[in-house]
Amino acid sequence: ALNDGRKAVKWATDYFLKAHVSANVLYGQVGEGGPDHAYWGRPEDMTMSRPAYKIDTSHPGSDLAAETAAALAAASIVFKSTDSSYANNLLTHAKQLYDFAKNYRGKYSDSITDAQSYYASGDYKDELVWGAVWLYRATNDNSYLTTAEQLYSEFGLQNWNGGFTWDSKISGVEVLLAKITNKQSYKDKVSGYCSYISTSQQKTPKGLVYIDQWGSLRMAANAAYICATASDLGINTDSNRQFAKKQLDYILGDAGRSYVIGYGNNPPTHPHHRSSSCPDAPAVRDWNTYNSASPNYHVLTGALVGGPDSNDNYKDERSNYIS
Repeated sequence: ALNDGRKAVKWATDYFLKAHVSANVLYGQVGEGGPDHAYWGRPEDMTMSRPAYKIDTSHPGSDLAAETAAALAAASIVFKSTDSSYANNLLTHAKQLYDFAKNYRGKYSDSITDAQSYYASGDYKDELVWGAVWLYRATNDNSYLTTAEQLYSEFGLQNWNGGFTWDSKISGVEVLLAKITNKQSYKDKVSGYCSYISTSQQKTPKGLVYIDQWGSLRMAANAAYICATASDLGINTDSNRQFAKKQLDYILGDAGRSYVIGYGNNPPTHPHHRSSSCPDAPAVRDWNTYNSASPNYHVLTGALVGGPDSNDNYKDERSNYIS
């Protein structure tokens, strides 16, 4: 099982290494939102122009570079005991990417402008701290921890709203700093976030913490992870663990259905997912495939769908790109 996990991580990190073509150049997007969304079919059959977009010193993207640095640094810990050469290569790239992110400031979506309509970045400051924290964990080099704490204070992140998403690392930063430093100030921030999420945040009638209609389950799962980690650190141990367990139980089927494809009771069979919906070549695949009432041709085992609305309603329809 651990080896399968390492393979899954390496699939992603190999891609990141290939995208990082030199110290201050990282390719951050392939294709364009408009043409790609206008196509429904197998990815290997895509023939339209799919330009590659990069960030560099003239077109910075501190958020993207620092986030990638964090991913590579974290992955180096995974491979340290089994493939030290690969782990060292990951760290080399992580350090270069972090220096690039720190020295050339800016949001990636201001440089890769096609991303603005789809994944516009809110800020890069939290990612700069996030990257530094992970590099400290991977290297034990105190300079990274010093940088993380200095930037956390300089940016005033302690005054930002908590949260943990692709665009916000605040609660992730704070739970890691609490773990590393054992400082009460970070523990208090994590405690406050989990207390708010578990007691004051809107919930569905069946108990899902409801943060955003776009991928309601990924938001609940991320919040559960932060609070489960807080529990492990001794922060409101019982209540945080109970909250996290309730969210995961909901996702896995306690509310009446599983939301993990291929698992449990009545899992989704029509996810809004191009490649799994299409039959193998040479069968025809087009928008008729999209409109078909048949289940997706391939079972996207283990995938978590977007999730229900605020009243626990879920439409298992391929056209439902929100959930």
